Amino acid sequence: MDPERLAFRHAPDATLILADRVILRASLRVEAVFGWRPAELEGQSIRILYPGQTDYEVIGDRARRAMRMDEVYRDERFMRRKDGQVVWMEGRGTALDRDDPQRLAVWTYRPLDGEGPSGQLTPTERIVARYLVNGFTSKEIAQAMGSSPRTIEVHRANMIRKMKVRNSFELVSRLLSAETGGET
Repeated sequence: MDPERLAFRHAPDATLILADRVILRASLRVEAVFGWRPAELEGQSIRILYPGQTDYEVIGDRARRAMRMDEVYRDERFMRRKDGQVVWMEGRGTALDRDDPQRLAVWTYRPLDGEGPSGQLTPTERIVARYLVNGFTSKEIAQAMGSSPRTIEVHRANMIRKMKVRNSFELVSRLLSAETGGET
């Protein structure tokens, strides 16, 4: 195997080659990071790795604009693993054609445990946050966690206070936002 191909397959971060947001190739590290075998992702839309359609669209638009200006784009965002778990990730991408950044691009992903907007939350609040960003109600979260809906509401209220937002909608928006520390 040639050195370039070997380097791609065994890269230390999950690495994807995308054409028009479809995964052409995935490195072996993708399985450890996302839970998917590379062959399961190849040929799929990158949408499969996003918590929701809005995230896919908003982050895609932001990245496309930025990649026209800069050689390497970097952000932090929630992404979805094969098992449905939503995790905070660092994404880095470079376009092979800056005039059409999505035509062909290389992306790397690295989990950021305890960092990002959920870093200021307790471990239990982070679990609740993962359910919230996936659209679960307090009752559904309580059932999944073996807790009471009131306990989940207390966690939600604490997260709203810590994240300095006014309501649950703003909380979910903030958790899903790719903005960190004033970056866009």
